[in-house]
Amino acid sequence: MTEKIQIRSLAKTFPLDGKPFTALSAVDLDIADGEFVTVVGPSGCGKTTLMNILAGLETPSSGEVLVDGQPVVGPSPERGVIFQQYALFPWLTVRKNIEFGLRIAGVRGTELRQRAQHYIDLLGLASHADQLPKALSGGMKQRCAIGRAYAADPKLLLMDEPFGALDAMTRVTLQDQLLETWDREKRTIVFITHDVEEAVYLASRVVVMAARPGRIAEIIPVELPYPRNEETRLSAEFTEIKNRVWRGVHHQSAALTPTA
Repeated sequence: MTEKIQIRSLAKTFPLDGKPFTALSAVDLDIADGEFVTVVGPSGCGKTTLMNILAGLETPSSGEVLVDGQPVVGPSPERGVIFQQYALFPWLTVRKNIEFGLRIAGVRGTELRQRAQHYIDLLGLASHADQLPKALSGGMKQRCAIGRAYAADPKLLLMDEPFGALDAMTRVTLQDQLLETWDREKRTIVFITHDVEEAVYLASRVVVMAARPGRIAEIIPVELPYPRNEETRLSAEFTEIKNRVWRGVHHQSAALTPTA
């Protein structure tokens, strides 16, 4: 498959208390076009720093990130970003929020309305399309944020704990909707999460990161067929992969715990 993302010898150092702090060190990773990859690891392992560099919001200290063979040198509409905080415009309706990126890109008229309506329908927001975000539940707000990112037609979707603040049932529902949307659109997705079950359920590969310094400890393939559903979650194969990922994350977390 064609590589969408190529990360080569990536490192990022920040000043901390007058000393350099290495957030990422020697990160190498290829992600194929249309692949769904999740990233897990203990707090402080550089997951969000990696995401910010992919988004063009941070610059590497050394190494490089290529998307479609081109260096990432700043934000781009080709890379949609969704954070845990919904980041919706509170004065705009659901429809206007979803239209926002399209308007910035110069889309107008019938095309604007049709593309926005496509994602309103796809994400089950039709009955709330003309409401302001304050009238929406957390799950609906996140669906709106996903719709806005998708409508702008990015080739790469970067998601940083997008379901982290939601209740368990809403989270499962949005996981299923995200997979359905991904299956139709086949965009490349990089998804950060602290939830091991979520990481395994969504991804074709799970990247387990280690901290101090942040680096890739293990990449675990998830060889479960799509589409996935409740039977997937209850299968022995799913449990086996989930346990393997959990052991990887737990091992990295334990390595950070000071000994007496």
